[in-house]
Amino acid sequence: MPRARRTADDLARELIARFLRVILLSVGVLLVIGGIAIAPLPGPMGLPLTVVGLMLVLRNSFKARKQFVRFQHAHPKLIFPLRRLLRREPEVVLVAWQQALRVERLIMPRKWRLAIRWRKSLKRRAARRSGQ
Repeated sequence: MPRARRTADDLARELIARFLRVILLSVGVLLVIGGIAIAPLPGPMGLPLTVVGLMLVLRNSFKARKQFVRFQHAHPKLIFPLRRLLRREPEVVLVAWQQALRVERLIMPRKWRLAIRWRKSLKRRAARRSGQ
């Protein structure tokens, strides 16, 4: 059986799909660059921009997806928070809390860590309330 010929409609659809993919890939790259540029400013606005841009890039580029998987295998601790944000229902608050604790551990001496004291005091209060 001879293979069916491609119609002009099929070719047009394929051309439009490729064009749309290139546009979405470009927008994704611009968002990632913008997110990285905004990241040093106060507030967390660089992270959402970067994540949305990365989502667009990873969904529209096979090469980028392959590179992301390689980087993930090489550096799982770095990529894990980002992968949690790329899920369908991202755990934004948990990722933000985990990253805040990591930054606190890197920057502050152990005796100055406020979040640890705050967390322990909340645990004690909850234990007293449940014990009463």
